[in-house]
Amino acid sequence: MSEIFLLGVGSHGLTAEQRSCLPGCALIVGSERHLECVGQWPAEKIAITPLPEVLAVIKRQLAAGGKVAVLAGGDPLFFGIGRRLLDEFGREKLTVLPALSSMQEACARFRIPWDDAFVVSLHGRTAHHLPGLLLRREKTFVFTDKKNSPDVIADQLLDYLGVIEDAGTLAGCRVWVAENLGMADERITTGNLMETASRRYREFNVLLLQRPRVSQSQPRFGLTEAAISHSRGLITKDEVRAVTLHRLALPEQGVLWDIGAGSGSVSIEAARICPGLTVYAVEKNEGELANIRENIRCYGCCNVVPVEGEAPTALFALPDPDRVFVGGSGGQLALIIREAAARLAAGGRLVVNGVTPQTVSLAPQLMAECGLRVSISRITCERSDLPDTAESSRIFNPISIATGIK
Repeated sequence: MSEIFLLGVGSHGLTAEQRSCLPGCALIVGSERHLECVGQWPAEKIAITPLPEVLAVIKRQLAAGGKVAVLAGGDPLFFGIGRRLLDEFGREKLTVLPALSSMQEACARFRIPWDDAFVVSLHGRTAHHLPGLLLRREKTFVFTDKKNSPDVIADQLLDYLGVIEDAGTLAGCRVWVAENLGMADERITTGNLMETASRRYREFNVLLLQRPRVSQSQPRFGLTEAAISHSRGLITKDEVRAVTLHRLALPEQGVLWDIGAGSGSVSIEAARICPGLTVYAVEKNEGELANIRENIRCYGCCNVVPVEGEAPTALFALPDPDRVFVGGSGGQLALIIREAAARLAAGGRLVVNGVTPQTVSLAPQLMAECGLRVSISRITCERSDLPDTAESSRIFNPISIATGIK
């Protein structure tokens, strides 16, 4: 038998069915705005935050044999409090009567279909790189919060698109914002990123972002050297890149440092394989940084962040990594490995590709000194085309791939 009634409050308040649940409740929980809907009921009423304290009060009420009503906005099981209540009390104790979600109501106001939207909640969430999350798809619906308001979001998108010099996406992005849905001061606005950044918004709002279509003609994994902008042949060869990505064992989400990123070939393929990963491509050469920016634009990999500078100094301001790849060290290999190993997440991986005898011998030794479990692979690559001739056969320098696991 249900002991908790989880009621979704829509833009027109509670329905008759929802109100029929209230007479037997000794406690009603909700925000100040939602509690106004039940001002006439004699039950005890408390604010829905701070949540840990509220959950304790609910448990005491249930232990005393009382019933509880929890009021939440829209559909409480859609990025709402419903998940937490189910985790705490179990399905058997809950009855859920939802309203339309704010996403449904907002898209109805916008007159835009939402069945193909990527949905993101920023409530209490800190993202390493917000553009990588919000520019992943052509249509993204965002549950905002006080910290991540529409103007702040637009500012971050503008900053990033400026860094990668993507004027096309900047001009093509469109933002719709719905504020105070169902209230007397409801407001619907639309505009480009600059217009959105210039406005100020009421506390209760949701946002829909549309970006220009990105071509998906290339495979997610398996880009060739010819498909990646690079300079003077300075690019990780296809076969070596494939093994390197395998050794990194990339997580679905987290942070990857690509140190000495060059053209960004490893960064781009990693970003395409794992769209939820944030990749920091650290490179000191402006010509290579231009290639990284071009590759980001070409493949829509907005989860790649170009970082201009030389490691290890350029690493100090970055979030701690879950994976690290070192493709070039600029003579700072020891300092780079020590910094990476110290900040690497538990279970994380550090992969160093080496060609010179110094890097081949020193990298595994330094990793071991930093307490990592080390393994070494040696890759020799030969290519030939049919018909096989001396001219069509190419042998590349052997590569040592050292992998350290924390």
